[in-house]
Amino acid sequence: MTSGLDVAVQMDPLEGIDINGDSTFAMMLEAQARGHRLFVYEVNSMALLEGGHGTSTQLTARVRPVQVRREKGNHATFGEAVRSNLGDMDVILMRQDPPFDMAYITATHLLEHVHGVGPGRALVVNDPRSVRDAPEKLLVTHYPELMPPTLVTWDTDEIRAFRHRWKDIIVKPLFGNGGSGVFRIREDDQNLNALLEMHFARSREPLMIQRYEAAVRQGDKRIILADGVPIGAINRVPAEGEARSNMHVGGVATPVKLTPRDQEICEAIGPMLRDRGLIFVGIDVIGNWLTEINVTSPTGLQELARFDGTNPAATLWDCIEARLTT
Repeated sequence: MTSGLDVAVQMDPLEGIDINGDSTFAMMLEAQARGHRLFVYEVNSMALLEGGHGTSTQLTARVRPVQVRREKGNHATFGEAVRSNLGDMDVILMRQDPPFDMAYITATHLLEHVHGVGPGRALVVNDPRSVRDAPEKLLVTHYPELMPPTLVTWDTDEIRAFRHRWKDIIVKPLFGNGGSGVFRIREDDQNLNALLEMHFARSREPLMIQRYEAAVRQGDKRIILADGVPIGAINRVPAEGEARSNMHVGGVATPVKLTPRDQEICEAIGPMLRDRGLIFVGIDVIGNWLTEINVTSPTGLQELARFDGTNPAATLWDCIEARLTT
């Protein structure tokens, strides 16, 4: 086992997390248990200093050493913040929450200056270029045989025609997260035109439209993959009267086993994830259909650990450490 690594975590403020639900916290606890040294920083403290007169480009951030513990209200002890060269770290966990906007995309460009293995480089998890090239609702469209009928467009006539064909649809902002802005529109719903007008009045982005899958009432399965291999799943059951299964809008996590179809989906996308350096991925499966491939800041580790008694954070760290030694 690789020990004594310097691990920087790029995240939203650690002070405000739910220590019993946050996957980043689980990753930090496991890293600390392995003897790794933890540091945290926020993305808006990053600075890229370009070279000149023979000096090299440096990517720095205001990092704080931290120790973590599973103690509510006292889960972190911080050291003094110091501006540090991120290339001096061994591993950087890119774990700030979306939205996947230009600020997020810019951060991936900056991290490319240090990503790698070896002196002056840090293994960024997930690979920042691959994250940028894999918007979660678009990556899945490269696997049409695995996903439900789907439309991505700005064209309102195409959206109306899609509803006319499939009757019951889900409308999603293409770069949203956490279920925000997701609507179910039935055949007789008179709000579609108003919804489209509202979206396109304030956004230049297209929408994703999918056939509504009634199987979501039995749950939206989140499958965790470590370096392309499935390590477990949880089922997120939407609340009564709610079309979304996200847990922060009332979805309830329940235990679930992988089906042969789930295994088929994972086998189809696993090699691609591994080749792209997407080590920590959470995919969403409704019934027999893959709906999203989440690569930015996947969740579900703590729920999975409680349900099946395993330590998925340890499996992920095994994969990270293996990458450092190959």
